[in-house]
Amino acid sequence: MNKTRLEISRTDIIEYFNNLPEKVFRLKLINEIISDNRRFWRLSDNTGAKDFILFLQERAKLQKIELEFPSRKETIYTWGEVTKYKIALSIKENSYLSHYSAMHLHGLTDQIPKTIYANFEQPPKHLVKGSLQQGRIDWAFKRKPRMSNNIARIEDLNICLLNGMHTGQLGVIELDNNSGKEIKATNIERTLIDITVRPFYAGGVFEVLKAYQRAKDKVQINKLAGYLNQLNYIYPYHQAIGFYLEKAGYRRSLIDLIRKLEMKYDFYLTYDMKKPLYSLQWKLFYPEGF
Repeated sequence: MNKTRLEISRTDIIEYFNNLPEKVFRLKLINEIISDNRRFWRLSDNTGAKDFILFLQERAKLQKIELEFPSRKETIYTWGEVTKYKIALSIKENSYLSHYSAMHLHGLTDQIPKTIYANFEQPPKHLVKGSLQQGRIDWAFKRKPRMSNNIARIEDLNICLLNGMHTGQLGVIELDNNSGKEIKATNIERTLIDITVRPFYAGGVFEVLKAYQRAKDKVQINKLAGYLNQLNYIYPYHQAIGFYLEKAGYRRSLIDLIRKLEMKYDFYLTYDMKKPLYSLQWKLFYPEGF
């Protein structure tokens, strides 16, 4: 009887899903859709999400995707063709694409990344910014970085969830992903900052330098400097940013927007470098061959 009633309302159900602006669903949303439309679709009281989903998988274009993260399994439902970006952003509410994914969307790399980076921010915390010590900086950057292992495989791609610091989604915008659908991602200025801070989520420091080179006619350095001030990092990442700007051939007047910031400590372009070279101008260690 349940399937008969579903079959009778099949055309209306398909039309409803076709008209929804979003085509990615969690089980909670599907339950809400059933509850809101039960009377109109003339579904019996005992038609639940399990029967409803199975019917739409068999008789329409609903697909079930299971993502195996290290600590849990995430189940996503999609209606028709949906980009992997949309799937990645559906896992955590209010997440956005960042790092290598944002680089790709902005045309800052020729590479096609094999990992999608979806950033969801931590709740705001009251942090007291302590004073730095050179020994602690050296200790942190001479070791391997801590990297997220919150990764799941989807076909030929990885989805990596990043639990980023709270920024109030600073510099997050809506981007067209070439399929007529907009997705949330960091803008160019925020992307350049993020990949400077975490180059291992961007293909490494040489890919980061290429991104700075390709961003030359797109980025607003005064906006980037403003973001740096708002982000208020403990570490002096502005020294790495200034170094990239100089290496990428930016105008001196733009580099000077970063150069005027205090450079009190020696800093590092990335982690775990072997026999690094040193830039006296930026008080920065960087890899050989850079």
